[in-house]
Amino acid sequence: MQVSRKKLNKNIKNQINEIFNQVITDIKTPTEASDFFSGLLTDTEKQALVKRLAIAIFLDKGRSYENIKNILKVSSATIATVNEHLGDPGVQMALRKIKAEDWANAWTDKITNLVGKLLPAK
Repeated sequence: MQVSRKKLNKNIKNQINEIFNQVITDIKTPTEASDFFSGLLTDTEKQALVKRLAIAIFLDKGRSYENIKNILKVSSATIATVNEHLGDPGVQMALRKIKAEDWANAWTDKITNLVGKLLPAK
């Protein structure tokens, strides 16, 4: 993806960033998110974002660069770039949300299995 070298007026840049952030905030469902990103990004741009998030998840879990390269088909340079930003508040927030979702799903499965064992079959 290429970005113009011409600088935007600072006020306009701030306004469109605010609008973009508000639109992201207002997205409520995975379908809305998919529709939004499909309408704005090429498949290649979406894949780049998805892979960067996956890299962050794998790094957070302690995976090696070599393992990440082999699984996600990315370069060491891309992994290093994501690694440099791993401590950024936005990346940390995303990782916390993913971990919370994983935790909730694991407990839902445990509770469902326990209830299934305790209740008589119908």
